[in-house]
Amino acid sequence: MIIKSAEFICSNTQISKLPPPVKPEYAFIGRSNVGKSSLINMLLSKKGLAKTSQTPGKTQLINHFLINDSWYIVDLPGYGYARISKSKKEDWNKFIRTYLDKRESLQCVMVLIDSRLEPQKIDLEFCNWLGEKGLSFVLVFTKADKQSALKTSQNIVKFNKALMLTFEEAPGYFITSAETQDGRDEVLNFIDNINKNFEMPLM
Repeated sequence: MIIKSAEFICSNTQISKLPPPVKPEYAFIGRSNVGKSSLINMLLSKKGLAKTSQTPGKTQLINHFLINDSWYIVDLPGYGYARISKSKKEDWNKFIRTYLDKRESLQCVMVLIDSRLEPQKIDLEFCNWLGEKGLSFVLVFTKADKQSALKTSQNIVKFNKALMLTFEEAPGYFITSAETQDGRDEVLNFIDNINKNFEMPLM
């Protein structure tokens, strides 16, 4: 897939104010500081489109980016670590989960995992929630340039092994690096193939 255009459309915390669900959407979500904004900017070849930050939990809204005038990347708030009150965190969690569970045009959830880490409980719990809801998702392992390919592979095996305690089959996955652009073509081709079969939801 060639990215011809990518533009920010809106940020909000109200489901009712999201764009009409008439184009395929791909939600990007992960633990705070997993490198989500950097990955989105790398995929779109547009520095600064998604705002990066050294402060975990910076993304606090649902951000829609329209790609090639035909599909959306949806940048969701990260889970964990955000320096916010417990009540506000619960509101966000409810909002995010409602979006994921009810959004008619959502095609796949791209769950970002830091490839340098052993399986994290918070990531596994989120994947299990997606599984319980029957939501389609894939794993996107980030920051692969920060270590050897062998170490990345070992951590992926460990993560999938942990998931297989509750899943019948392991989800698909991609190995990526915002620095080296590894995984860019694979992720975009995956999205492109789904887009070709997209049918507009009945309103």
